[in-house]
Amino acid sequence: MNTVAERAEAKLNLSLDVLGKRPDGYHEMKMLMQSVSLCDEVTVKVRPQGGYVCESNFGFLPTDDDNLAVRAVRRFFAARGTPDWGAEIQLQKRIPVGAGMAGGSSNAAAVLRALNRLCGSPFSLPELETIGAQVGSDVPYCVRGGTRLATGRGEILAQAPPLPACGVAICKPDFSIRTPELFARIDARRSATHPDTEGLWNAMAAGDLRGAALRMYNVFEDVLPPRCGEIFELKTELLSLGALGAVMTGTGSAVFGIFPDLAAAQAAADALKSDVRECFSAVPTGMAGAEGMEASDLRIE
Repeated sequence: MNTVAERAEAKLNLSLDVLGKRPDGYHEMKMLMQSVSLCDEVTVKVRPQGGYVCESNFGFLPTDDDNLAVRAVRRFFAARGTPDWGAEIQLQKRIPVGAGMAGGSSNAAAVLRALNRLCGSPFSLPELETIGAQVGSDVPYCVRGGTRLATGRGEILAQAPPLPACGVAICKPDFSIRTPELFARIDARRSATHPDTEGLWNAMAAGDLRGAALRMYNVFEDVLPPRCGEIFELKTELLSLGALGAVMTGTGSAVFGIFPDLAAAQAAADALKSDVRECFSAVPTGMAGAEGMEASDLRIE
């Protein structure tokens, strides 16, 4: 086996809180994150002779160290002790770019998993997460996916209760938002409303989909510039189409709504496609074994 294909699943923020700026320049985060079936396909081939090749069906993406997938190759082989090795990477993209869905981080995580398989699994998943943290803050989460509480700058992960079975409609407006701009606005705000992370956690633990959807919250929505009004319009439209709750993911600009099932989510996505070019339906994906977790398992008060 010299070539491996991996799914790179999109990430959604069920909740997102920024607790403050750290001395190292990063921000202290507290997020409940969920992977979904919308995904890219990442194919990787090892090049022991060295050199890097990165190709994508999105021709505008960088193919050098500005692409997190390439950085992941370098970090993996450095950790393995074979820094002169390289890889060929093929990215078949579906996750929108500049959406707040961690598409680049998920690609990097898929590269790490693929290289690990190709090289005989020298690293455990926690070790891959540690390598991923050197590539980007969302990469450790994307290595494993599922439903997780992320703290620190996003690299400290704890398994969370699974989101109850549902469908998700995702809409990406025809613009992106600069992440540094939103963090600057967060730093400048005088007061802050915080997500009810504990209530959201408890609702998921109880299998209460409606209760979970109603508690979704992203603090970056509070500081969006006026030009981003379409985000709130999309939230309203998703709710009018039957979403139990709707919220922006990450620093945007994608918005998603939680529906009782995939058919309802697909109908909503179809209804919005005439106004929003990039609309998708998906279902949550995740790991088994999260049942029985309590809100007391939250790592940060």
